[in-house]
Amino acid sequence: MYKVRRAVILAAGEGKRLRPVTLTTPKPLIRVRGERMIDTILRALHENGIAEIYVVVGYRKEEFRHLPEEYPGVTLIENPWYAACNNISSLYVARDHLEDAMILDGDQIIRNSRVLSPEFDRSGYNAVWTGGPTREWLLTVEDGVVTGCSREGGSGGWQLYSISRWSREDARRLRTHLEEEFISRENRQIYWDDVALFCHRSEYRLGVRRMDRDDVVEIDELEELVRLDGSYAAFLKGAEGNEE
Repeated sequence: MYKVRRAVILAAGEGKRLRPVTLTTPKPLIRVRGERMIDTILRALHENGIAEIYVVVGYRKEEFRHLPEEYPGVTLIENPWYAACNNISSLYVARDHLEDAMILDGDQIIRNSRVLSPEFDRSGYNAVWTGGPTREWLLTVEDGVVTGCSREGGSGGWQLYSISRWSREDARRLRTHLEEEFISRENRQIYWDDVALFCHRSEYRLGVRRMDRDDVVEIDELEELVRLDGSYAAFLKGAEGNEE
């Protein structure tokens, strides 16, 4: 049994699909029904005894400056490549903090803090069983080990969520592979998850951690934000008007 001792939150992206809301507010700092998305993550981490937290920032980084004061144990790490590279660059700049770590995207809402519990027996991702069709990344699992991943989705598989845990051994392997892909191969337009799930899949034996669909909310589009918080409806009308 392993235990998470630190967390890395990726919060450097521009959140282009939520424009115009994100023109002034980084996506993780958007308030949904009065609460910032990243607050739900930080509070859940603290509730699980995880206080050593690294938040990778880039876009509108100054908006995050008060987080270390609000949450003891938070350290900000700047990603200078956020605008030119995919999120592999964000994990690369945090590569010194991956051992016994939980890696999360900062733009999700944690509704059930138990999904961030620190104990785990195998490195891998939180996931929800999906019997019907989905366009989200879908994992196939045999005997508890991830054997494949479809970026295009499908049906009858484990939908991957942006919460993962990494043992010391797997984290060291992940760091080496991040450096290989990002620096040696200059493979900078991929997701960091591609490193373990596609680029070097045979070198990992990842698992899934079952959770319920309502435990975590991911907001990818402006329409989804409006459905959760009607106060953003005016932004949706403005976006539609700009398209016309």
